[in-house]
Amino acid sequence: MRPTLLLTLFALALLIAVPWIAPIFDLEFYVSLVRRILIYALAATSLNLILGYGGMVALGHAAFFGAGAYAVAILGASGITAAAIVWPAAMLLAGVLALIVGAISLRTRGVYFIMITLAFAQMVYYVFISLRQYGGEDGLNLTGYSTLPGLDLANDTTFYYVTLAIFVIVMALFNRTVDARFGTALQGIRENESRMESMGYPVYRLKLVAFALSGAVAGLAGALLANHNLFVSPTLMHWTQSANLLIMVLVGGIGLRYGGVAGAVVMLLLEEFLRQWTEYWHMPLGVLLLLVVLFAPRGLVGLLSKRVAS
Repeated sequence: MRPTLLLTLFALALLIAVPWIAPIFDLEFYVSLVRRILIYALAATSLNLILGYGGMVALGHAAFFGAGAYAVAILGASGITAAAIVWPAAMLLAGVLALIVGAISLRTRGVYFIMITLAFAQMVYYVFISLRQYGGEDGLNLTGYSTLPGLDLANDTTFYYVTLAIFVIVMALFNRTVDARFGTALQGIRENESRMESMGYPVYRLKLVAFALSGAVAGLAGALLANHNLFVSPTLMHWTQSANLLIMVLVGGIGLRYGGVAGAVVMLLLEEFLRQWTEYWHMPLGVLLLLVVLFAPRGLVGLLSKRVAS
């Protein structure tokens, strides 16, 4: 078996065992922390699809993340809490929003594309600040967890395993997507868009589909985060949240299957532990980013893959 597959199976076994191991060492809090990491790993992976495989440097991904979270909160405030309804609705809202943003943004390139995605995200951010009936700038508390038949998401362990199951399914679909003709075409566009156009590929449509799919997965991550926090606020859509997701992908490895996952794990674990030592925890994270850029341009996953291969 390949080392990568063995490492993946080991990580999955460890994730399955977390709710059983944590209580033994009186570390139940870390069940919630790992669940949060899984949620952000989904969001970072969704960004990696367009950034790493499509070459689309977007700085507005948090808009889709926050839209998914707000979909759950607003539907919950209206008395609709069934996960089978609200989670697909979150994906649909985020996906349609991404489709609209992408339809306009993808007509530009380079720094103009970066700036227009940022502009759209900030517009969405201010729209939700203006929604006073849903808390405005102060945010909105959820009335309760989404409901699944036969499962109690208020139970930390149950919600953890539901999140883990969704994470595994999405990652499996992500791997199938990047290996399929669609993923191959997307990577071709990243390398040489003009050549792909001359070969007859519908470049604009392929990029738009990828952008919408990416937004839908980010919306699902937002729906899970809303349940995780039982609270949503416009800060989920702020440009700094988009930057955090971008840094996660950069640290983990742009265009690598588990780049977004590795980046989320490293960034959130470091954030959690550094906060216990200093209030200036951003500085060590900045140093880490600088070291990655200088010595591991393909990210931590790329560095690890290189060492395993050698």
